[in-house]
Amino acid sequence: MEAFGGNGIVSTHEILRGDLAEVLVGAVPESVEYLWDDSVRAIEQHTGSVTVSFERAPDRSFDLVVGADGLSSAVRRAAFGPDDRHLRPIGLRYAWFTATIDQPLDGWYLMHNSRGGRVVSARPSRVDGTVKASLAVRGSDPEPLHDRESQWRMLEEAFDGVGWVAPRLLEQMRSATDWAYADLAQVRMERFASGRVALVGDAGYCPTPLTGLGTTLALVGAYVLAGELGRSGGEVAPALTEYQAVMRPFIARTQQLPPGGASGYAPSSRAAVALSRFSYWSMDKWPMRSLLAGQFAKADGIDLPDYGA
Repeated sequence: MEAFGGNGIVSTHEILRGDLAEVLVGAVPESVEYLWDDSVRAIEQHTGSVTVSFERAPDRSFDLVVGADGLSSAVRRAAFGPDDRHLRPIGLRYAWFTATIDQPLDGWYLMHNSRGGRVVSARPSRVDGTVKASLAVRGSDPEPLHDRESQWRMLEEAFDGVGWVAPRLLEQMRSATDWAYADLAQVRMERFASGRVALVGDAGYCPTPLTGLGTTLALVGAYVLAGELGRSGGEVAPALTEYQAVMRPFIARTQQLPPGGASGYAPSSRAAVALSRFSYWSMDKWPMRSLLAGQFAKADGIDLPDYGA
């Protein structure tokens, strides 16, 4: 699948997560205070305020708390309860990190499917000589693998004997400085705002990376929440009510997984792997092109309000 200039499932233009984060942080006024290297431990709501207890910093009181802290949101757990109430695993373990391989990509996003639901991929990086690599395998544990040693051991066992660049990636993953791992799941919540606490992006409505729409959902959610707060003159209750009303239909559309879901992305049998290869080869042809167009057209499934400047 060509990442730049092709008709595959990867867009012709791509913004890496770190670059996007840098743009967003750079747009924030200097008056905004950051507390780095900390996490939310507890949240207590009061009439007109919210008290937040941090792991390291002293307790603070706020008018509104917005949790935009991803699939494993500490804000969500503190304000809405344990993960098992809201996470819906899709049966796919996924790791991402920067690596080097002995094969030039030439602008292509390369994937290798192996029997047993194992996927190795490498995509272009803007840093010469490196790639953005990923290892994915079907399956899930009753208890998530929180520590890196358990994650590394699981992947070493799962990808033992897999060819292409898998051995080289296994050698490098333990020393990767940007290691990221997740047991992929969707976040399904009846309410993603309550009192003076709201969730944005993966924290409140993660669709999983298989949809290709997680960043879209997060940015649209942030825009709508900010717009409704401005429209209400800072009144939290009506703003959060409208935020949920505007976002819910869009969330329902974008959380629909592509055909096959995890099994389509990481096929298990030899026949399923062959079918997957054929589907990639034909994705710019009818009817696959129409199916993919329908998946990504969901990003246009919301008529965004004009909140003004």
